[in-house]
Amino acid sequence: MALHSHSLLCSGRTARRLVPLFVFSTQRTFPHPRTVYFRTENALLTKQVHDISCRRLTAKAAANEVFLAPELSKNFDFTAEERIYNWWESQGYFKPNIDLDGPPFVISMPPPNVTGALHMGHAMFVTLEDIMTRYSRMKGRPTLWLPGTDHAGIATQLVVEKMLASEGIRREDLSRDDFIGKVWEWKRKYGRTITNQLKRLGASCDWSREHFTLDEQLSQAVVEAFIRLHEKGLIYRGTYMVNWSPNLQTAVSDLEVEYSDERGTLFYFKYQVAGGSMDDFLPVATTRPETLFGDAAIAVHPQDDRYAKYVGKMAVVPMSGGREIPIIADDYVDREFGTGALKITPGHDPNDYAIGKKLGLPLFNIMNKDGTLNENAGPYRGLDRFVARSRLWSDLEAAGLALKAEPYTLRVPRSQRGGEVVEPLVSEQWFLKMEPLANKALEALENGDLRIIPERFEK
Repeated sequence: MALHSHSLLCSGRTARRLVPLFVFSTQRTFPHPRTVYFRTENALLTKQVHDISCRRLTAKAAANEVFLAPELSKNFDFTAEERIYNWWESQGYFKPNIDLDGPPFVISMPPPNVTGALHMGHAMFVTLEDIMTRYSRMKGRPTLWLPGTDHAGIATQLVVEKMLASEGIRREDLSRDDFIGKVWEWKRKYGRTITNQLKRLGASCDWSREHFTLDEQLSQAVVEAFIRLHEKGLIYRGTYMVNWSPNLQTAVSDLEVEYSDERGTLFYFKYQVAGGSMDDFLPVATTRPETLFGDAAIAVHPQDDRYAKYVGKMAVVPMSGGREIPIIADDYVDREFGTGALKITPGHDPNDYAIGKKLGLPLFNIMNKDGTLNENAGPYRGLDRFVARSRLWSDLEAAGLALKAEPYTLRVPRSQRGGEVVEPLVSEQWFLKMEPLANKALEALENGDLRIIPERFEK
């Protein structure tokens, strides 16, 4: 039921019965919607209502059927929210009014993934930012909440690949440009879901300014920022160990790797000492025997009497055709853990990578970007990493080099996006030096130019 009576709207008796009432004025008087709440205890109208012409307000509200029946219900009725929101947006209330006095208030929305759907995290940031935005509008400041969506490269690629697979098409069957075209086609068809959900939450953004991170304007800004940072020496290219996703063919950040406890196998085998008898060997254990082709050394603890006589000698890498690596002593080795002899694989283990850099050990890459073994794996070249693992163990058993295999629970790193096991791999990547940028942010915080709320997060 719409309110049509001037006297009804302005009477105190009506105020006692009204549910939360959304009050609007003309764009000239107030460039934004104002929300007025009435208390049932005292039936007092707020000053904002008295400042507005009741007659004009009633006529405009009735014409647009904005006001709801003033009856309280046991359950919250949200059916009118979309209609009210659409009216707000159609009247331009979410756009900044540059004619207003006062400093502008601007929020750039953290862009949600275009492939995603709303979750609690979105609901929280939308609520907080919407409160700040509406509060600034009500104070009469020129206010802009700038919306947008993120292209979510990996997530979008997976979604589009699944769509193509349903049509019998593989990504590899398409050229780069053709695949990108399919991505844009998908975005135009399905990319509005999360935007529509943000609107249903009531986000008072200026949707006329909405952007997608792959829009031409934003892409140019990314290139410009990259060039400027590179010219300042902050962006550089270097070789570093990354989490490599063979299926996605890309590096995955540490934040996008999820670890799960899974049942696996711990393999024990012999590293024969070069020039020694069959009884001269070091027992090593690993959950990834295929990585032995990338081993650069065998390390033991300096005070481990079991292997002291072998330090300084060479060991033969099993199934490698006779390649030899040094046996070294280092305090890093825990002589109480496992066999006390540690194979060092700088190219395929984060800890071994650090040890290798400290000791100056060579780095051997045994894996292609698709998860198959390369030429450094000798006869296992071209095999998938898991297939190679099984076949290599069978060959070690046949050669008399296998000691035992036992069940073992291990922490398996999996890609948050694709779910596959990621591979530690040394790769050439672009990096950004954060220390100079972080120092400027810390300086702004110390000077009071920047505030963190709540303050406890400043520590």
